[in-house]
Amino acid sequence: MRILVTNDDGIHAPGLEVLEAIAREFSDDVWVCAPSDNQTGAGHSLTLAMPVRLRKHGERRFSVTGTPTDAVSMGLKQVMDNPPDLVLSGVNAGANLGDDITYSGTVSAAMEGALAGIRSIALSQVMTQERPPSGDRFSAARHWGRKVIEPLLDTPRQPRTLVSVNFPALDADRVAGMRVVRQGFHDYARASVVEARDPRGGRYYWFGLDAIEHTPDHGTDLEAIADNHISITPLQLDLTHEASMAALAQRIKQ
Repeated sequence: MRILVTNDDGIHAPGLEVLEAIAREFSDDVWVCAPSDNQTGAGHSLTLAMPVRLRKHGERRFSVTGTPTDAVSMGLKQVMDNPPDLVLSGVNAGANLGDDITYSGTVSAAMEGALAGIRSIALSQVMTQERPPSGDRFSAARHWGRKVIEPLLDTPRQPRTLVSVNFPALDADRVAGMRVVRQGFHDYARASVVEARDPRGGRYYWFGLDAIEHTPDHGTDLEAIADNHISITPLQLDLTHEASMAALAQRIKQ
């Protein structure tokens, strides 16, 4: 099996090293093509207004001066001589749960793989300010990665779909198990914007990263993580809201 590994935290991110190790548990034909620097929150953006540069870091290891989408696209079209059987994106240093999926460069890199018709999986490690007792923030991802990916490889894949995986912020031996769940909902209306001033007196702003409440509904990725489980969520790239089609079509006829 040929595997392309990427992320949104950049070529030197510790989570990428974790994912490379997981990938090598499945294959010795592992390629890496990742952004040259941190692209957190880049979503599914593509660089169009400036050139993208490719740098080789070693055997089958490359970085791209662009977004996660650029990295996958370059990996498929310029770096690899033949397409991979699997695209793995991550392991992201932080959660990609609920509506975070729409902002996530990690998930978007897997989306790009799915658009190319390749089985694609995004992996994210939830993190809190406190380290787990082992001191290894990637403990859950490091030790559960293979257990999660293995059954996904044998599952029939629908076109234009991908899977998003989140590991709880726990040591591996405290993870309660795995759950297949749907995407949850964050109340982003409560997210803050923090205003401050630079040394010259000019205003600047940071988007607040304070805790955001989530839907109390059962069966979501957010609930699974809260219950110390690994969340596994199948996603689709078709954003059409089928339930609105008939009513909208009727309105348009008028």
